[in-house]
Amino acid sequence: MPKFYARRRLSIVGALTALIASVAVLNGPSASAALPTPVSAATARTYLASLTVATENRTGYARDLFPTWITISGTCNTREYILKRDGTNVVTDSACASTSGSWYSPYDGATWTAASDVDIDHLVPLAEAWDSGASAWTTAQRQAFANDVTRPQLLAVTDNVNQSKGDQDPATWMPSLTSYRCTYVRAWVQVKYYYDLSVDSAEKTALTNYLASC
Repeated sequence: MPKFYARRRLSIVGALTALIASVAVLNGPSASAALPTPVSAATARTYLASLTVATENRTGYARDLFPTWITISGTCNTREYILKRDGTNVVTDSACASTSGSWYSPYDGATWTAASDVDIDHLVPLAEAWDSGASAWTTAQRQAFANDVTRPQLLAVTDNVNQSKGDQDPATWMPSLTSYRCTYVRAWVQVKYYYDLSVDSAEKTALTNYLASC
């Protein structure tokens, strides 16, 4: 069992309770922030220093080992929840599909008015999580990770930018919008720390260098 379950006493029941509790956001005013505010740079540096450095191993990975998207409330699934959270003036139909609104992508600075132009990015990609410890988790634990709306792990971004990022870590890919990079690495480290995931040596070097200028 991943250490984070013991360290933070996170249970599947607790995760679902948090998801249900946060559903009120769906009925609140549209948010302009792209994701929950990550920890400070100083805290991220402390977290990073405590992460295990290990060689990654993708043996056995398959995306469907991380079930997405789960129902958050009624007809709204995780994707629709994040579209509502990250968009401005989002209107949804009875099936919770976004029919209008706008979405600002913090990775590249683009704004879109069609939900079909927006992907929901797993900031720490699912394959990256598998490589760095999630291969030992249960399916329920991987589902909680893939649908985590509490940590800064999911955000709405330009679809082709998300596809270009793929499964890369900060050693090989960073947002083109340089003003967002500090936020990105702080969020990356926070998610890795929370889920007790390892980093490889190149990834740690990149994160250390980016955090040094935050």
